[in-house]
Amino acid sequence: MARIVHLALKVDDLEKSSEFYEKLFGFVPVEEGKVRDHTSRHLTDGAIDLALIKYDAEESAESLASGQGPCIHHFGIEVEDLDQYASELARFGCQVISDPGVVPIKFRAPGGTVAEIVPSARYKKPASE
Repeated sequence: MARIVHLALKVDDLEKSSEFYEKLFGFVPVEEGKVRDHTSRHLTDGAIDLALIKYDAEESAESLASGQGPCIHHFGIEVEDLDQYASELARFGCQVISDPGVVPIKFRAPGGTVAEIVPSARYKKPASE
């Protein structure tokens, strides 16, 4: 069964946001890196990957995909057969917004929200697990 495994928040202060989720809720950092036009810091509670995203410029197309300013940018759904689910997106009227061949596959779902499909085990867990 497909399941939500990832939530990405567009933030205006990566350090303050990270400190908040780590110190108040106990999220653990698992990975950070520069991707295209933003820095992503991934935290986890052991079940969900929480990505805090700080864009280099608010005007980029990817940054604006979910609207202006801090917001929930997208969520990720883990699927067992990425190709099968990818082929079904158009049938449901979804617009793929990631570049061809890029994984995860980001799309605009019916209703306008941005989501992505990812293969099983895409997101890291804390080293202690």
